[in-house]
Amino acid sequence: MMITADCHLHSSFSGDSDTPMEEMVLQGIAKGLTTMCFTDHNDFDYPEYPGLPGDYFLLNTDSCLYELARLKEKYADKIRLLFGVELGLQPEALRKNAVYAKSYDFDFIIGSSHICHGKDPYYPGFFEDCGKEAAIREYFESILENIRKFSNFDVYGHLDYVVRYAPGAGSGYSYMLYREIADEILKSLLDLGKGIELNTGGIKSGMNQFHPCTEILKRYRELGGEIITIGSDSHDREHIADYFDRAAQTLLECGFRYYCVFEKRTPEFHRL
Repeated sequence: MMITADCHLHSSFSGDSDTPMEEMVLQGIAKGLTTMCFTDHNDFDYPEYPGLPGDYFLLNTDSCLYELARLKEKYADKIRLLFGVELGLQPEALRKNAVYAKSYDFDFIIGSSHICHGKDPYYPGFFEDCGKEAAIREYFESILENIRKFSNFDVYGHLDYVVRYAPGAGSGYSYMLYREIADEILKSLLDLGKGIELNTGGIKSGMNQFHPCTEILKRYRELGGEIITIGSDSHDREHIADYFDRAAQTLLECGFRYYCVFEKRTPEFHRL
């Protein structure tokens, strides 16, 4: 495995995972990882859905950090453990996110979009009002709005996450349909010195490509992008470092020669 750092992981500190952090660490060691970065969810102002309270994705950051510190000491000779967060971005949470991002000494902040104009694409209702193509475009437009209003993150995670839950999943989806807005997103990130993430999590959901799709990865590299992290987005021990060999090959084919790991908000470049 050419990639030995999984930089997008969720433990039981995330509302949608029940896997203890230590179990994940042990699995990462068993898989030969040298670095794991835990990026449990923190989404302010997440809308309430039936059976899902509004605080479902609020992270108990102090408890998470305490457990991570314990495990860093316990497994110091076996693996490097880093302190990250997946921060849900939306204009309504701008002030809260700004305060939160400065309140802890994170190694790594993934900015991501789970909510678009008050709705989560995970739920079918997001696509019912305007149709698949318009809904995907609206999602991309909301990412651009987020980037223009908030920049205290290191990479933007799973840029085309919306496609995972669209009708037909990835069928019929192409970067070319959204090239204008996608290029604006990538150029804005580059202007800010921010990177993107290759997220392998869509494969286990039945997609045939990573997030973002290969066309976007290639375009980011064509525009001069070099900062890219790799994450499985695993919420359980079974999917840690999933498809990392394939991810490395995809990056090489897109023109990348390095992937990044962030420590103390600073990128390290590792050869593929």
